Amino acid sequence: MVDQGRGGRIINISSTGGKGFRGTSSPAYAASKGAIISMTYIAAVQLAEYDINVNAICPGLVDTQMLRGMLAQRSADTGTPVEQLIEGLEKMVPLGRLDDPEDVAAMAAFLAGPGGRYITGQTINIDGGLVMN
Repeated sequence: MVDQGRGGRIINISSTGGKGFRGTSSPAYAASKGAIISMTYIAAVQLAEYDINVNAICPGLVDTQMLRGMLAQRSADTGTPVEQLIEGLEKMVPLGRLDDPEDVAAMAAFLAGPGGRYITGQTINIDGGLVMN
């Protein structure tokens, strides 16, 4: 992008785990996502002179096959039905549901489009209010 001289957009995907969400899967996961957030801040400053915007999207509890697999394992370990585990997660979210992958994609499209042209160095939670910072 720098060599081409036309600016651009970098959109990193982190997690609310990198912002200290206590329900994250592990300290190592949280640390890796926190590193993405730090990298976003530094890259935004260093690349601004080249008209390159750098932001990070921080999803919360996204309803994916990976999450469903983790919940299935937890269900097998604890005997708690998966549906009950999902309900417990949804109760943690002020908007009352898990994130949909399309929610994350919509933010990426916004940041990549005209609406994101003056946004840089931001970490944007897409989490239904799970983490409010």
